[in-house]
Amino acid sequence: EEKSQSPVMQLLKTKREARLMEKALAEKDESFREKMKVVADRWRALHAKRAQLKDHVEKSGRTIRENEEVRILALKIDSKEREENMQKESELLRAKMKLEALRKEHWRLCKKVQKYSVFKKYLEDVVKISQFEDIPELTSRYKLLVRTHKDLLQSQQGHKELTEQDKLLLEQYRAEKEAEMHQYKRELVQLKLRFDQAQRDILLWETRWADIQNRTSKKTRKLWAIELAIHDLFQ
Repeated sequence: EEKSQSPVMQLLKTKREARLMEKALAEKDESFREKMKVVADRWRALHAKRAQLKDHVEKSGRTIRENEEVRILALKIDSKEREENMQKESELLRAKMKLEALRKEHWRLCKKVQKYSVFKKYLEDVVKISQFEDIPELTSRYKLLVRTHKDLLQSQQGHKELTEQDKLLLEQYRAEKEAEMHQYKRELVQLKLRFDQAQRDILLWETRWADIQNRTSKKTRKLWAIELAIHDLFQ
């Protein structure tokens, strides 16, 4: 995630984490001091109790039964106190380990802040020579530009997909028109064959018509000659 973010955003995020870590470290340190104070008070109370118990044991010289009961009670108290002391020591150890981990994390964040401090100086210089009033305004503008660039890439992707779809439709339309052209070419070949046949038929009928006209002309001349002969005979 740090690689995908810009150094500017990493710097701001690291500084924010460092401040939160310092605050948490201070709270943990205060809590640790309070716990240490409580443990010290308990230790003092324990020593006071043990002193009172010892004084009570030394002063009680009544009977063996009473001494035995006091000894048993002292053992119980001592066992309970040892158990409490072990629990407090375990809590103290965990608190120390947590405090050490917080210190290491604080040191790591401090090093990261120091590493990215050059970018802060660069941003401050940019703000001085630009129209922006402060670094947050500059980062807001940067985020806006990043979102705009992302939207532009999405728009280009959508346009590319539409272009690919248009290409597919164009190829489909071209294939359909080529199929129609092949069909028209086949029909044109058939029409040409029919036209050639019609031309041959026309030539044949023209020849027949010329023959008919020739025979008609001969019959007309023959008829004219008969008419002339009849007219001469009549005369």
